[in-house]
Amino acid sequence: MGEPGARHRRAQARIASELGEIGFALPGSLVWRSSACGTPGCRCHADPPALHGPYLSWTRAVAGKTVTRKITEDQQRTYQGWFDNARRLHRLVTELQALSLQAFEQAEGSSRRS
Repeated sequence: MGEPGARHRRAQARIASELGEIGFALPGSLVWRSSACGTPGCRCHADPPALHGPYLSWTRAVAGKTVTRKITEDQQRTYQGWFDNARRLHRLVTELQALSLQAFEQAEGSSRRS
């Protein structure tokens, strides 16, 4: 079985170091949304509609289901770094997986592919 080369080991160490720097991480997306209510005759049901909002919402998957929660702009300012950390975490994991595939291909050689 082949071992990863020095270049791959250095890249893996850099990724591991960056992963160790990440703090709290909130997954999902922040989106501004406008919506209609259920009150008949409200301006949001006019033609053209004047929707309520915009409201900031945080959407994420929980146990395979989409969960949406309204958050305030103060909450966004407080937790924006956590959302940024989640994107950084995803980017680093993707980079580590790609690096691992490269190291595998180099260690095993293309002639052993099946």
